Amino acid sequence: MALQLSLQLFLLIASVAPHVITARVRHTHIPSHLKGSRIGNNIEGIYSVKLYLKRYGYLITNVANTDSNDTFDVLLESAIKTFQKYHSLNVSGVLDKETLTLMSLPRCGISDIVHDNNVMDNNIQMNSSSFHSHYTFLPGNPKWPISKYNLKYTFLEGFPNDFKEPVMNAMDQWALFSLFRFSETIGGEEADITFNFVRGNHGDGHPFDGKGGVLAHAFGPLDGRVHFDWDEDWADGSVGGFINVGMVALHELGHVLGLAHSTIRDAIMWPYMDVGEQTRGLQFDDIEGIQTLYAP
Repeated sequence: MALQLSLQLFLLIASVAPHVITARVRHTHIPSHLKGSRIGNNIEGIYSVKLYLKRYGYLITNVANTDSNDTFDVLLESAIKTFQKYHSLNVSGVLDKETLTLMSLPRCGISDIVHDNNVMDNNIQMNSSSFHSHYTFLPGNPKWPISKYNLKYTFLEGFPNDFKEPVMNAMDQWALFSLFRFSETIGGEEADITFNFVRGNHGDGHPFDGKGGVLAHAFGPLDGRVHFDWDEDWADGSVGGFINVGMVALHELGHVLGLAHSTIRDAIMWPYMDVGEQTRGLQFDDIEGIQTLYAP
């Protein structure tokens, strides 16, 4: 009898709880013991910070993946200051608690700053306006032509049915504040935008890193691919310990339409997102960005 009641209770909870997908592996990317590290230190794990800052455009150096270098040098200090300035942290060049906490958050895989080369094919460029507290555009301001304002999208094979609605709701948000309309098409050949769940090295030159790091990435106009990392814990809506798939979709669609990252924390286009993120709509900064990009 007790077993039957337990089973009924489980089925009841499962029927009303938000849909979730649980990943299998957890990865630690930024070691917490680095708190307080500063120039002149040589501590195991500093190299992972260098790789992180290089990946997202803050560190300009030839850091080879096969070379282990845990020296906190002047280049790293400068990169940390750039990171802190970009995200409105205390600019000290020290790996303080706030800096490490931000680096440890799950985030979009697209770089924040690009110098001479492009990351994810399109990205924000490093210039005098990079630290303005507002939206930014992909290099060269790529845009969809007027003939493509009715964008066709498709969910590729294996995309969870339970997550299609929050993605479509995200498209509705962008349509509400822009000239774009979105319509579904079956099959990828006619689609302008494709949504897919993948993991690890999935063939686009930008492999995912497992649970807890990069959540997703997208390609701008006129590519339109959106990839979610299977290794994350995903949910439809705000669920403690899970990533809100609708909020990530809302962010990545901004890249698809031509927006880069924002330095405003409340903006949808801010690169970071924590577990349990509340569902919300586009913010003023996002709306101003998309309307400015496609202004006549």
